[in-house]
Amino acid sequence: MAAELTTWSTADLCDEHEGSIDACAAQFTLYSGLRAFRGSIATVLCDEDNVLARQALSEPGAGRVLVVDGGGSLNCALMGDQMAELAVGNGWAGVVVNGAVRDVLALGQLPFGVAALGSNPFRSDKQGAGRRDIDVTFGGVTFRPGDTVYVDDDGLVVLP
Repeated sequence: MAAELTTWSTADLCDEHEGSIDACAAQFTLYSGLRAFRGSIATVLCDEDNVLARQALSEPGAGRVLVVDGGGSLNCALMGDQMAELAVGNGWAGVVVNGAVRDVLALGQLPFGVAALGSNPFRSDKQGAGRRDIDVTFGGVTFRPGDTVYVDDDGLVVLP
């Protein structure tokens, strides 16, 4: 999979779309082999349980970005290298995890976008609790399925 030539930046998008763009105030770290990624949003809301995120990433991604709202918990990882490899194989552009990831060295080797609040080596629960394809809000931004998220070293922005 060839990396997309980035012709945008979140800072430029904020300038161009002032008044109609939302910038996430939460401070994310890029753990991926890509320094920038974008895509149509799909969502998962979960609490220290990654079953629904794995299910989503097992489906065709068509260049989308999965936004996983784990409530900002850093108690366990909601994604690691195995899920990221699954996502790459299914055509996802990346994930935004409002929580933690693990296997960060391996994530950095993949042609896949990963932004998260932090890392933790503990795995998550496997109960299947949560919801998919709903609006989720964190960092002062509502992430709606179908909107577009742009992620780079400056931050995360959302355009309807």
